[in-house]
Amino acid sequence: MSFLILMGLAIAPGIGLAIYIYFRDKYDKEPLWILLISFFMGILSTIPTIISEVFVANIPLIEQRVFLLAFFGIAFIEEFWKMFFVMIYAYRKKAFDEPYDGITYCVMVSMGFATAENVLYVMEGGWSVALLRMFTAVPAHATFGIMMGYFMGLAKFSIHLKFLYLVTAFLSAAIFHGGYDYFLLVQNIPGIWLGAFVSLGVAVYLSLRAIKIHSRNSPFGTTATTDFLT
Repeated sequence: MSFLILMGLAIAPGIGLAIYIYFRDKYDKEPLWILLISFFMGILSTIPTIISEVFVANIPLIEQRVFLLAFFGIAFIEEFWKMFFVMIYAYRKKAFDEPYDGITYCVMVSMGFATAENVLYVMEGGWSVALLRMFTAVPAHATFGIMMGYFMGLAKFSIHLKFLYLVTAFLSAAIFHGGYDYFLLVQNIPGIWLGAFVSLGVAVYLSLRAIKIHSRNSPFGTTATTDFLT
């Protein structure tokens, strides 16, 4: 029974955050079957991610430098594969018919990824890891997904700036992810790990603003704004 509870703690945060984002879509909710497949795509994305990370982590230049490992050995790889699976499936769907859908689908893939990753960590680390990651790593992945999805939503309905928005979608998620991991990986500077919580706090703030703006901009709603910081 304790194992089932532990697995429940590992799985619940990702599913809970996915449900939260689903219900924040006030006007035109996405088909559940597309959301479920997107979540599964996130789980599937862990396979090429692990293969890529093992390969890159063995490159001496990256292995020996924490900054390069955090950004190029972890963050850029994980966000690349998440975005790849969004692009090959949900991004092409007719149901992706407003900018907020970018947030919804990116978070679904991110939460699928985070849930699979969480299960692996919790199986190894136990209860303390499950409780810690419930309030740190899983919400962090959600914020990375929201920031990616915000710009993917803009890209979907842009003609001239599509490529720029897609690049920004990837970089915004990868840079915040890399910064978060860097603060956690550095071992020789006391207290630097607190930077991860500062980074997460900023990411949460920007994510809430992104959700609010795309909700206001919904073509199915009645109000509109384009200012990311208002």
